[in-house]
Amino acid sequence: MAKKNQDSNGPYLKLRADLKAGKPERVYAFYGEERYLLEDAVRKLRATVAEGTEEFNHHVMDGRGLSMDDLAEAVDALPVFSERTLTEITDFDLARMGEDTREELSRILSDVPEYATVVFIFDTTEFKLDGRVKANQRLIELMHRVEFTPQDEIALVKWLDKGFATGGKRVTREGARRLIEMTGGLMTGMKTEVEKLISYVPGDTVEVGDVEAVVTPVPDAALWQLTDALLEGRGDTAMEKLRELEAMDVAPHAVVAKVSEKLRQLMTAKIYQSSGLGLREFMGATGIRYEFQAKAIFSAARRVSLEKCADLAVMAARTAYKLNSSAAGENTDLTREMAVGILLVTGTRA
Repeated sequence: MAKKNQDSNGPYLKLRADLKAGKPERVYAFYGEERYLLEDAVRKLRATVAEGTEEFNHHVMDGRGLSMDDLAEAVDALPVFSERTLTEITDFDLARMGEDTREELSRILSDVPEYATVVFIFDTTEFKLDGRVKANQRLIELMHRVEFTPQDEIALVKWLDKGFATGGKRVTREGARRLIEMTGGLMTGMKTEVEKLISYVPGDTVEVGDVEAVVTPVPDAALWQLTDALLEGRGDTAMEKLRELEAMDVAPHAVVAKVSEKLRQLMTAKIYQSSGLGLREFMGATGIRYEFQAKAIFSAARRVSLEKCADLAVMAARTAYKLNSSAAGENTDLTREMAVGILLVTGTRA
């Protein structure tokens, strides 16, 4: 698992090192879910242009109407009172390029001067460059692709420690984990919540209770809390979380989908335990990023037999089928019916 994370983070780690050394690559493609890190990297790229010379050396272009002539002119422009230039293109749809545009873009990017950097930023447009298409292979070679993914628990806890320290606070390990869980693990949302907690907490230590009192959970976090409560047999908490999700206007289909996913993970955990495989292997197979979440599923799996795991997965599948066949007004009742069924199954030790 650690090797997999290291490999996937390789382009990002190289980018950080290059920016720190003041030697960015000539062409980048920035994309991914973790917008905080992406925007931070863009800020650092912009800082490679001498302050006060941005009008001449920082070229900002909208990819939705991008002209190859304008791009070539920006890339070829000599720096003015600055060692470097930056050309920034947002939301250029690589998947919809015509053949002529693809060839011209490849030609331009093949000849980016040493003093220039071109960065393609994918915000509302998906980064999609199919390597199976022969004509795209040259672009893939030229672009240093950096995907900004949500960070793992260790990296986030360190980042939170630094964030709270700027406000003269410290956060307990459990408080940090709770904050990660309630915000969905994305740094942009956590930054705002850290600022709120620094203002709210009178003492110098932020505890779990402070996080729960101040932070508004994102729907995905509330879904995790719901399924945790169901698997642990905490009926009152489960129903409270269902009500919260209803108040957030989370569709019943989304609730059932998340619960179904968690139940499949529960069955996978049980199979891994029976086969003598551990937590790291389980995280690698299921894509769960945070160890504390994986541990909760592993712990629940020890309390339920494989047969009951299968029963739970079937129950969720049947609920999903009923949802797709029912009138809209029945949806909430069906999700509650599923929740009660899960509590009945998990409430008895295997």
